[in-house]
Formats: sequence, structure tokens, C-alpha cells
Amino acid sequence: MVKKCDISGTGVMSGNNVSHANNRTRRRFMPNLQVVSLFSEALNKFFKLKICSKTLRSIEHNGGLDSYLESARTDELTPEAQKIKKSVAKKKGTSAKAEAPKKKVVKNKSARVTKVAAKKAAK
Repeated sequence: MVKKCDISGTGVMSGNNVSHANNRTRRRFMPNLQVVSLFSEALNKFFKLKICSKTLRSIEHNGGLDSYLESARTDELTPEAQKIKKSVAKKKGTSAKAEAPKKKVVKNKSARVTKVAAKKAAK
């Protein structure tokens, strides 16, 4: 059974138990997973998901499953959550891909080229 959040993908992390004598032994940090039924207002449907408590708090803070999925970046969601987000966006009539910001194109100029251009502009 996979110990992973169905929405955010939060999984098991590893670390050390450190004793008073500073002895280190490996251990696993398990996510706090809960099985909950979340209601999608746009789809008028319940989704039974295994999510971590941190994600549940974020969903409640954003005002429900639909608004959380709209505000979350698509690349941070699991494939199952991406499908739900896409179907919610389709039902509401908004594009799920429209939220991705465009990156600025930066030209590679060396410091020497910019100094020469600045001197020419000053003359």
C-alpha cells in the first residue's frame, strides 16, 4: 500500500533517530494520511481520496476542492488530481493551462559587450 497523498503527492521521507549519545539510526517519517470524501461543487460529485492532513487544511483554507485545484499549479499535483482539475475547469468553462505564467527570455550578453554598448550610447 503506497503511503502517498492523492492530491499533493506527499510521501514517506527518511531521516535519523539521534540519541543522547549522538548515535544515529535510520528511520522513516510517514505522512499523516486520512481517507476523506471531498465534494466538488462544479461536478456535483464526491471524491473519496487518501490525503495528508496538511493538504486537507489547504483545501479548507481555499474554500473547497474546486477552488484549491484552481489555485494549485498543475505540475505540483498528482495525475489523479490533474484529471479532476481538468474536468472541473472544463465544466466551469475555464482553461486549466491558462494559469501557467510565461517566462522572460533573457539574452546571453557578456559584460564586455554591454560595456561597449553603454560607451557607444554615451557618445
